[in-house]
Amino acid sequence: MTTRLRRWQTECLELAKVHYLHHGDFFVQATPASGKTRLAAEIAHWLLEEGLIEFVICFAPTREVVAGIQRTFTVVLKQRFGDTLASVGAAYTYQSMEYQPEDFWTLFKKYRTLTIFDEMHHCAGHDPLLSNTWGQQIIQRIQNAATYTLALSGTPWRSDELPIALARYSDPEGRLICDYRYDLQTAVHDGVCRSPRITLIDNPLIFLTEEKESTASVRAFSSFQQLLGESPISYEDLLRHDDILNAVLDLGIDRLNQVRKNVPNAGGLVVATDIEHAHQIAALLHFKNESHVVVNSQTPRSHQLIDQYRHNSTRWIVAVSMISEGTDIQRLCVCVYLSRIRTELHYRQVLGRILRKMGDSDYTAWLYVIAEPLLRKYSQRIADDLPEDQAIVQTQKINQRLEKARSGQMSGDDVSWAAANDDPLLPAEEINQREMLSVEPPKLTLSFSEYYRQHLLSLT
Repeated sequence: MTTRLRRWQTECLELAKVHYLHHGDFFVQATPASGKTRLAAEIAHWLLEEGLIEFVICFAPTREVVAGIQRTFTVVLKQRFGDTLASVGAAYTYQSMEYQPEDFWTLFKKYRTLTIFDEMHHCAGHDPLLSNTWGQQIIQRIQNAATYTLALSGTPWRSDELPIALARYSDPEGRLICDYRYDLQTAVHDGVCRSPRITLIDNPLIFLTEEKESTASVRAFSSFQQLLGESPISYEDLLRHDDILNAVLDLGIDRLNQVRKNVPNAGGLVVATDIEHAHQIAALLHFKNESHVVVNSQTPRSHQLIDQYRHNSTRWIVAVSMISEGTDIQRLCVCVYLSRIRTELHYRQVLGRILRKMGDSDYTAWLYVIAEPLLRKYSQRIADDLPEDQAIVQTQKINQRLEKARSGQMSGDDVSWAAANDDPLLPAEEINQREMLSVEPPKLTLSFSEYYRQHLLSLT
């Protein structure tokens, strides 16, 4: 690979060389879009050159990320890398772990291997009762068999607050111990990543009409936060409202027009909630004469479409759970976040998709998001950079879940499902409240003032 290593990559590589002399596991936290895959390939190259390993096995969350790993490793290692004859290694999805034949796992015992886990936060596992499927495979088949492991994450915590497999935590604080950290603020300062400009979009005058049988009432709200907190309207209701979609998309389109004056092939990403929502957004983009492509898990040849978008000049890509982490499309520099997922982990991973730089003069990324309270809080924390408390294991909550599992209140499948989906279980009172809300709902009509407030945050 002709490009020189970045300063942080060189620094981390040298640290890994020393670390692996005494320890088998190495954990790196590096902000999304900073170049973790290249770093991993260089570490693998050094271990192979030194004769310390014979094979490299990589795991990643999606097929798209796996394809990117294979491309990078093939170039850096100057050897075949992939599931082909005479390869020095291969990359697989985490989902494929449970379908691997038994002889696949013997590789880790028969040969000296470096096993790389990309976006390691997907794998929960310190205790078999509180491990998801992927974490269990790592604990049972890899942890004590692989010669070396390299864990990578841009967002090293889980929304369900379970510990990450292979990670170490301080005692008694429960703070994640990383062997190397490279945060977003430093990456922006070093010129490695674009500086994000996050625009929170609000509306100062919202009318909600509620019709019950023969009566109707109209209430006014001065912000989305007040509307969501004091009415039956949900955040997802806002995401599907044409008035809001048009307003947010228009801001993204205007920004992409400005960026394209200097970068003709600059692209925009719209993160949609589900397939129906994606096609609703696509219809609005079509009406605005905006070229676009839609990709989701059911789209034929979706990975080919993503690769085509990577190299062509289509303006927008509308995605459902396809371009959330690890996907490298450098020309993406504008994002409209319209996903119903409101976890800081997912939000930061999406932001990472527009932070990859294309050149020295390419220094700004733009993200547009509805000013929902949680997303507002996450946006401010990004502006303040990653808070230390995000990497802390909530020991009390973990113990509570463990005791519940042991007492038989939660089946093993329930624990695995909750961890695998990175989503804490709902308490009974919240479930009951949701059921009550669904009984004979009133007819609701929303209308908005034409003026939308914008609050710009930035990381400098």
